[in-house]
Amino acid sequence: MNRAGLYLSTRSMDRRRALRAGVAGAAFAGLSLRAASAQESATPAASPVTSDLASLFRPLVEERMGQLLVPGAVVLVRTPEGEFLEAFGTRVVGDDVPVTSGDYFRIGSITKTMTGTVLLQLVDEGLIALDDPLSRYRPDVPNGENMRVSQLLDMSTGLFDYSVVFALNQVMDGNAARVWEPEELVAFGLAEPVYFPPGEGFFYSNTNLILAGLIAEQLTGQPISVLFAERLFQPLGLAQILLPEITDATLPEPHPNGYWYGTNVSTISTSALSVDDQAAAFAGDLLPNDTTDLNPSWGWAAGAGIATAGDLAQYVEALMTGTYLSPELQATRLGSLKPIGAAEYGLALAKHGPMIGHGGSLPGYQSFMGHDPDIGTTLIVFTNLTASPDGRGTANEIARSIIEALATP
Repeated sequence: MNRAGLYLSTRSMDRRRALRAGVAGAAFAGLSLRAASAQESATPAASPVTSDLASLFRPLVEERMGQLLVPGAVVLVRTPEGEFLEAFGTRVVGDDVPVTSGDYFRIGSITKTMTGTVLLQLVDEGLIALDDPLSRYRPDVPNGENMRVSQLLDMSTGLFDYSVVFALNQVMDGNAARVWEPEELVAFGLAEPVYFPPGEGFFYSNTNLILAGLIAEQLTGQPISVLFAERLFQPLGLAQILLPEITDATLPEPHPNGYWYGTNVSTISTSALSVDDQAAAFAGDLLPNDTTDLNPSWGWAAGAGIATAGDLAQYVEALMTGTYLSPELQATRLGSLKPIGAAEYGLALAKHGPMIGHGGSLPGYQSFMGHDPDIGTTLIVFTNLTASPDGRGTANEIARSIIEALATP
């Protein structure tokens, strides 16, 4: 959950602040290399992979995985000319268990786009307004009468990011199975000083989207997981995206194991290892930790989602073509994107270059999701290593290279 993604300048690869990696990568904060079969039985049939796309992207992905020490990855590039969908590497470090293109991955802060979309649908339905004071729905938020609902989604409330609180991270390191209630997470954030007065800055805080999820539940009387399913996934027949219940720490099968270097506490401020540990990791003498079983409830509506590449591609295309919102509110959402460093951020939506979507990380996994509405290109990148030993977001770096390649004639 990096606090500021897509190349955002404010320590954007501080993995944790973007639910270990949000914004669009936080999409580019700035997570063995044999390609597995691109077409697996668990994945719906895709359009033909053109030889040009395969020859362009396969060696690029393999090279970047080697540079970043990524065990496994899935990459989907969909263009008007064809589709490239391929799995690379292994699910298990030190073993030959090939990743498949139908594997499930944790998608981290990409979940924020879903929470934001549901809340915006409730705006369309007249149950809430973007200009409403936050205090109308959450009187416990200090100075909430001067915060607006829209500021939860565009990260301008100034509320402290609960995910960097030392006490929370210490517990996570000691008890990976711990189930976190959303109200516990909010309490961590509200107990700390704000970063700035409402509307007077930008700070990528996961507390905002936990509050947004709780408000959506309050207005509808339904769990956010049900709201996702009924409003976003089922209408499109997307059976391979979900927000798990907070008591469920498992990933659906098939899935890769997730890996990262360091601990929750050691990566609060940076994902980069010490110089000596970086050297050991790149030499193969230091292996990453397996964090597959860490309960993702600490991310909830800000980052606990799960998806396959094929279904996530359909979701982001629907997101960007206005399937979920009225034309007026879709225009408002797209118009909300504002420059933040080298990226843009708006109403639970991020942009890097021509790609609009989001990115995300949780311990063990990083992901990137983007769609270029002008030319109809979609990009999904999943990796099972959150960050390289030097702190680079693995999916972000692979996505960056692909976007650059797409822009090259």
